[in-house]
Amino acid sequence: MDRKEIANHVVARLEQALETLALQWRESGKVSHCFVDDALPEALAMKIRAAFPRGETMRIRKSLRELKYVAAQMDAYDPILEEALYAFQDPRVVDLVGRITGLRKLRPDDQLYAGGISMMSKGHFLNPHIDNSHDKNREFYRVLNLLYYVSPGWRLENGGNLELWPEGVGAAQQTVESRFNRLAIMITNKSSWHSVSPVKTDDLRCCVSNYYFSEEPAEAQSYFHVTSFRGRPEQPVRDLVLQADAGLRMAVRALFPKGVVETTHYYDKTDPERKRDS
Repeated sequence: MDRKEIANHVVARLEQALETLALQWRESGKVSHCFVDDALPEALAMKIRAAFPRGETMRIRKSLRELKYVAAQMDAYDPILEEALYAFQDPRVVDLVGRITGLRKLRPDDQLYAGGISMMSKGHFLNPHIDNSHDKNREFYRVLNLLYYVSPGWRLENGGNLELWPEGVGAAQQTVESRFNRLAIMITNKSSWHSVSPVKTDDLRCCVSNYYFSEEPAEAQSYFHVTSFRGRPEQPVRDLVLQADAGLRMAVRALFPKGVVETTHYYDKTDPERKRDS
């Protein structure tokens, strides 16, 4: 099944739930978000999950900020993963997401900058953070995150769920369960603090991720920030370290607006023989 056929299913599901999703988005609070279940036919969702690679073939991100496997060089893996990723970039899907969120001039990211696939096993986590405000060339605002979950039988008690912190880290949080075949859409701006709770099961938490960008910011005023992490409320020492880390990286970006180290997390299509980890 190719990306257009997969997109046909996404379009049909979003059209079916359009009004509900738009209402959910408007009423979701400071970190705007919504989600729809049964985003794809179950057999197709199972096929996408079965195509996920082993962790050792992906890049592991391991630090005080996070612990997870990621990949964006999609020609190194089963083709259905690439087709599923780009199905969410179909112009019809982009248009529907724009109607749901009210955001304009949305642009999917063909290079999968910071997108792609991710996998988390027992003990893996993603600490509270806000995403980098722009694309890698600082030309467009990063405004939306689309997360499609494909872990059969996933339950809330497994951990590995999306957490939103509308009043900032330390205050009450909202939890969006990483339920199988669920598509979650969330805003990314200067106050969209979010995290993934530690995985507590031996099962694997698998996700297909896309970012949308725009010429316009997701808020009334323009802004710029690097990806900034915080410690969880029960991690006061880590919180201090991560805040200092974010401050240092922000200072460096103020001096070098396009950064000093080129990111490697993107889909490099320039060399068909290049099969690198992402």
